[in-house]
Amino acid sequence: MPESKNRLGRIEEEYKKEISQIIDYKLKNPNITGMISVTKVKVTNDLKYSRVYVSILNSKNVKETLAALKKSSGFVRSELAKRVNLRNTPEIIFELDDSMEYGARIDTILKEILPKKED
Repeated sequence: MPESKNRLGRIEEEYKKEISQIIDYKLKNPNITGMISVTKVKVTNDLKYSRVYVSILNSKNVKETLAALKKSSGFVRSELAKRVNLRNTPEIIFELDDSMEYGARIDTILKEILPKKED
């Protein structure tokens, strides 16, 4: 069992790297705006589905960008199949990962609180 978990981890890392490159260099959708980072990829054990968590910063419209990414999932999947040589390429499900935004919000709150404590 540990070997399969290890293999899955390697596949997820490889997918994360490749999907990042595909989004950065291959997607030409004008509705995809801002800086998109693939933060995490989770693949099901049967390799049928993969959840791709993305963080979207400086976008004109985050909802529109996410919707455009979801529409492009077929293209991303076919590009991924060309790059990663596995028997089957999972269906890609894009999810918004707002942990970076959440972290930035906490940072801002901490900066507001901390100077007040020093007084």
